[in-house]
Amino acid sequence: MNRFMTRLLLNGYPSADHYERLHAEMKKRGFSRVIESSEPNFYWLPNGTYYRVSSSTREQVLADAKAAAAIVSREYEVVVTDAPNCTWCGLKLATAADAMVA
Repeated sequence: MNRFMTRLLLNGYPSADHYERLHAEMKKRGFSRVIESSEPNFYWLPNGTYYRVSSSTREQVLADAKAAAAIVSREYEVVVTDAPNCTWCGLKLATAADAMVA
């Protein structure tokens, strides 16, 4: 399985509702706002950042993120990177239940 980190920014003047809709569209496509550590603990990713584990290619992940963003906004910015190993600091602790809904 491949691991991807995606950063998505809605341009213009998006509201909180725009981002809630984006989160829902991203979730439908297999993206999560929570990441699991090796401890194992769960952590919330920074706003507009998503994690996805799948057999997809980076290009497929980008296409899925663009499709989700296009439902919410006409203007957006997206970056997708391979993320086989991640290290972080200062992320807020989440729960396994958060990981299921994020």
